[in-house]
Amino acid sequence: MKLVILDRDGVINHDSDAYIKSPDEWRPIAGSLEAIARLHREGYKVLVATNQSGVARGLFDMDTLGKIHTKMLDAVRAKGGEIDGIFFCPHAPDDNCRCRKPATGLFEEIADRLKIGLDGVYAVGDSERDVAAARAVAARPVLVRTGKGERALRKGKNLGEVPVFADLAAFVDGLLVGKLPS
Repeated sequence: MKLVILDRDGVINHDSDAYIKSPDEWRPIAGSLEAIARLHREGYKVLVATNQSGVARGLFDMDTLGKIHTKMLDAVRAKGGEIDGIFFCPHAPDDNCRCRKPATGLFEEIADRLKIGLDGVYAVGDSERDVAAARAVAARPVLVRTGKGERALRKGKNLGEVPVFADLAAFVDGLLVGKLPS
């Protein structure tokens, strides 16, 4: 199965240190929707694995999160793409849950639902915690410079040999033209 796992904020849409709290605040990064559509046309399943601690912080509720995700799905579909599943952690950082990245719960849920191992599956994120979660399940982490990616690169503690791309569109270009193993 051809599969790519994407973080949401900072990879698909613009991120905010004040959180994306409403559908109006959700704005796609230029080229990201088209990149997802390209993956879909090439036979990839595209899944989203995202921390959404704004729920636990009381900044928005589950209904609002659903509306944000509906806006994202509609925008992707309008470009001819599909997101095959959204996996999210609604917990706060100090809740010590298993699903909040860098913990592996979201990835384990994906593997369980799809009945596959994640060895070699690309997982695209914009933070060190995205990289750590992907590595812990033997997925292939990729970092984009959008969102918090530049900040993660400046810190650069545990990134090692992680491929870095300008944005999701550049990653998809690299994957589909064979600059990365598929």
